[in-house]
Amino acid sequence: MTDFSHIPVLLDVAVDYLQPSPGGLLVDGTLGGGGHSEALLRRMGPTGRLVGIDQDSEALQAAGQRLEGYPGFIGVRGNFADLDVLLDQLGLGLVDGVLLDLGISSHFVDSAERGFSFRHDAPLDMRMDLRATTSAADLVEQLDEGGLEGLLREYGEERYARRIARRIVWEREREPIRTTGRLAQVVERAVPPPARHGRIHPATRTFQALRIAVNDELGVLQRGLEAAVNRLAPGGRLVVISFHSLEDRIVKTTFRRLAGECTCPARLPFCQCQPLRLLQVLTRRPVEPDPVEVAANPRSRSARLRAAQRLAENEE
Repeated sequence: MTDFSHIPVLLDVAVDYLQPSPGGLLVDGTLGGGGHSEALLRRMGPTGRLVGIDQDSEALQAAGQRLEGYPGFIGVRGNFADLDVLLDQLGLGLVDGVLLDLGISSHFVDSAERGFSFRHDAPLDMRMDLRATTSAADLVEQLDEGGLEGLLREYGEERYARRIARRIVWEREREPIRTTGRLAQVVERAVPPPARHGRIHPATRTFQALRIAVNDELGVLQRGLEAAVNRLAPGGRLVVISFHSLEDRIVKTTFRRLAGECTCPARLPFCQCQPLRLLQVLTRRPVEPDPVEVAANPRSRSARLRAAQRLAENEE
């Protein structure tokens, strides 16, 4: 196993919003290296319990070693979208809080063999759960030009989606695109010369789009939010840390809808979103890292934290 390193983002803020208490029961739906979980378990004391969920076996192993001194830690391999099922399997009911840190682990980015980054020339994989059957290389090879363009536009918000999709199709007919280095090179050739020297690498949005598609990240997020709210005890809290606008928009809209607000477009003649008053939103605006944290951990720059609290039945 490669060395697992991950710096928890917005750690103190997340812990403060979750309000861990002695004897509490919390869920860390994105366990990673266990940084957030360790801080929460420390606050809950020896009688506290925390279910840590991760779909990556290496993350579970690393976190298990880090948290072996906490008897209340329960590590589970799975996806937080299946929170209801996983808690049922453990014989657990309602919980006091759920944390979802949606950032891709530094471990994934730094592990060349996982194929998440064009910083390393490696197999084009991007599966967070190695049990999954579809890799990024499969999508690049199998999708037609229209499918690739739609994927890049929707998940990558890529300005040059059409040019990149066309170039990918042309290049793969000459030679399969099976590595991160080759895909990055293809994308760089596809965009106009002025766009090749911007603030971010021209392949960044393409890699983001493929990663989101391979792991169904937006679908998982929507299902996970609904499941988390369903398992919160009255007064329980849900804290979500997102890292790009697509995620944050889903969290914001879901929180508003479950706080009883209509989130339908203004042009619709009547409400179709079926708002439910289950939550109180605790963050009017997302909480962002301060300059000190960004300086210490540049990858935290785009983090946005939102929090909500489950209402009691007589408040709904």
